[in-house]
Parts: sequence; structure tokens; C-alpha cells
Amino acid sequence: MAVSPPRPKSFALTALRAFEASARLGGFSAAAQELGVTPGAISAQIKSLEAELGAPLFQRSAKGVVLTPLGAQSLPGFCQAFDQLGLAVQQMRDAAAPRVVHIATLPAIAQFWLSPRLPQLRAEMPGTEISITALEQPPNLKRTSYDLCLFFAETEGTILAEDVIFPVCSPALAEQLTTPMDLLNLPCLYDTSWEEDWEHWLTQAALPHHIAPRGPVYSLYALAVEEALNGAGVLIGHEALLTPYLAGGQLVAPFGQKAILPKALRLWSMAGRHADSASQEVARWLKTKRQTPPRQG
Repeated sequence: MAVSPPRPKSFALTALRAFEASARLGGFSAAAQELGVTPGAISAQIKSLEAELGAPLFQRSAKGVVLTPLGAQSLPGFCQAFDQLGLAVQQMRDAAAPRVVHIATLPAIAQFWLSPRLPQLRAEMPGTEISITALEQPPNLKRTSYDLCLFFAETEGTILAEDVIFPVCSPALAEQLTTPMDLLNLPCLYDTSWEEDWEHWLTQAALPHHIAPRGPVYSLYALAVEEALNGAGVLIGHEALLTPYLAGGQLVAPFGQKAILPKALRLWSMAGRHADSASQEVARWLKTKRQTPPRQG
């Protein structure tokens, strides 16, 4: 009778993924955010891996975790392995659903830059299914199922537009603004994603910091824009997003001073994708449609 010989126990893939993400990102919380689980789950998976391995991978303290020599030695190989796994998964997805494209982007970019272009994109690329997910931070394309990223960033991908900012408001409210000092007499709107916009504009426009605009805060840029359209206050506008409103006269720029932020509107994908894939076709299309289309409605 054949006897099945004992085999060494394999490590769980989830535990290995938890180790790689924690080591690469420098902590359990960051790994948990990337993998969509809790920090406690990451900690438990790594403890299980360490128990099976018989050696620690992290040194733990009140300040966080630090890789042990064994963990540091192991990390490069795991990063390379999961990079290759991510690419293989993307290529498999391309083959299984060749006309499906998943785009990750900032909520404000999705609404004000990408959405107005979708009707023309669908018309010119029939049969291509575009899915859009709004995220506050760019995902790691080597570790997620997204095909394209469209965010304000400093180095990645292709620049679609510089991030030029300046105050905007309704035409009626602009009549009350002659100089930036007049901002002290009106509400200045803030978006939580870009709370430092006013400070950046004041600095680059070489204006006195004691102006210190104050006003209501919104968790969505779209809400702040709507309030600016309604005449509720002055908002720092991102030109790449609000050009249609400025061109149509719904919003105006009461001052001439502008500031250019280090992060530009950029589009990128994971290296190694086939040039003839649907995601790359969509990327090329978006790069040729950088000029903001007329606002509909």
C-alpha cells in the first residue's frame, strides 16, 4: 500500500502577503489599509507566520515595528514575487475581460475632469466598459485590480494638466472683491482634501499671511464648488477641474494672482501592460483629450 510521505507545511499566502505589505510600507496599519483588513488581522497573520517559521520578522515597540535582520533579508524577494503575481493577475484579467477597464481617481477628478469626457469616450470606443472608483489616495497598481490611476501627483506617469490654483467665486460676489484684503470680509470655503490651498496661494502670490481667510469646511470638493456657485463664499479653484465653469461665466477669478502646486494631474498604469490592451487604449485617448470639454447642461 502506497504511503503518503509527510510534507513540510506551507505558509499561508495571506500571511506572506501581510508580511510583505507591512515590511514594504513600514507598519501594520498601512498594510491593513492597502489590503482592506484591520491592523489586528495583519498582526495576527504575522504572529502566525513567525510561529510557524520559528523566528521573528519584526521587532515590536510602543513606537511601531522594525524589521529584524531576517525580515529585511527576506523582503526584496517577496516584493519581487508579489510584483510578478500582480502583473500575472492583471494579464489574466486582460485575457478574461479584454474590454473592461478599471480607473481609480480622486472624487473631485472623477466628477469634474473625467465624467465630462466619458460620453465621447464611450462613443469613440464602443464595446469598452469603463468602471470608475473614487479614492482619496492612489492605490498600488501592483497590489490591486485597477488598470489606471488618475490623481494629482508629483512624479508618476504622464502630466495631463498642471495644478494651477486661484480664488474663484460667483460673479455677484466678485463685485465685493477689489483686493485680496477684501477676503477678510467674506467667507472663504475650504475642502478637507485640500485644506492648505489657501496657504499655498497666499505664499506663492506673495501676499501677507495675516490675511488668514476663514470660512466653512466641506468634506467633498463638489459641495464646496456648489456653494461657490451659489454665492456662499470664495473657494480656491483648481483650474484643471473648473475650466468649464470659468469659461461659462458661472465662476470668475476676482484676482490675477495664481499659484502652481508641485503635484500635477497625472495618469499612469502598471509597467508591463500590453500596449494594445483596452486600458492602454483608454490611456492614450485620455492623453489626447486634455482640453476640458464644454460643460454639458
